[in-house]
Amino acid sequence: MSGSSLDGLDIAYVHLQERVASSKEQPRTWEYTLVHTGHCPYEDHWKQSLAAAPGLSALDYQLLHVDYGHWLGQQINYFIDQLNLYYQVQLIVSHGHTAFHVPGRQMTAQLGDGAAIAAETRINVVSDLRAMDLALGGQGAPIVPIGERLLLPDYQLFLNLGGIANVSQGPVAFDICPANRVLNALAEQEGLHQDKGGALAASGRVDEELLQQLNALPYYDLPWPKSLGNEFGVQTVLPLIQARGLSTADALRTYVEHIAEQVARAVGDGHKADAKMLVTGGGVHNTFLVERLKAKLEVMLVVPDKDLVDYKEAIIMALMGVLRWREENNVLASVTGASRDSIGGAVWIGQEA
Repeated sequence: MSGSSLDGLDIAYVHLQERVASSKEQPRTWEYTLVHTGHCPYEDHWKQSLAAAPGLSALDYQLLHVDYGHWLGQQINYFIDQLNLYYQVQLIVSHGHTAFHVPGRQMTAQLGDGAAIAAETRINVVSDLRAMDLALGGQGAPIVPIGERLLLPDYQLFLNLGGIANVSQGPVAFDICPANRVLNALAEQEGLHQDKGGALAASGRVDEELLQQLNALPYYDLPWPKSLGNEFGVQTVLPLIQARGLSTADALRTYVEHIAEQVARAVGDGHKADAKMLVTGGGVHNTFLVERLKAKLEVMLVVPDKDLVDYKEAIIMALMGVLRWREENNVLASVTGASRDSIGGAVWIGQEA
């Protein structure tokens, strides 16, 4: 996984096992064991290259796609070497790094050539997990609800606080608003990679005029299904914040409040008093943001162990790849708005015949 927050590459080595249902009436579920994890922070040149990808020429974009794919394969080889996992990895599933997401034109593009990964590792690869859903008229996002349903059936709601915040509740899931991508960009104004624990935001004050402007953005009134590309945070939200000329602390404080209010609006009311929401993603480490969410939401927020917080999406990508390999549906039309459920993902055979 490479999220839109551009913090780095997440690698999860996962064992997956389908549970045997005792009756036909029981819902199908899977078990997982997270055996090993790894995180490769992006060097500055990768962070800059990935962020600038949407503005490249077609040729330069494709060259970056291939170069990044080979780099991904090399990082996977290093991970395997360091943990002595030779001949144990049966399948690599790569989400890649999203550069374009235009569901209105049925197009999405993730950097990280699957063929290059397969060539570097000599292991079979599944990539391009979103494209089929877009071709069927869906939003292509969120795609993790299939994994939440199969791997984590004890929760009624799921909130992911990544570069973009998204929510899943039953058959409904959608992107809420930009999250870490904007928060990190604001923190970088102070020479920080991130606002650790939300300390800088907690020291600031809410600018009510900016908060009202953010909350009035047209996307928030669109009906579900809907999804966001990275450009919404970079090209729409950040310029709006910067135009106010606030201190970084006040800008962060205002944007944290905006996230909390939009999450509360997205979740709504009417949930049972004991409804549990699993909260994961890098934004969970922003304890001030989590405090504001608890103050705004009526459901019970559950923050799991650090591995699940940081690697939930990578774990689910692994399951989606296994389902693709088995030629079983791995994207839910009930979530994305596509014309039907689909088997998403391109397969690249890395092993020699």
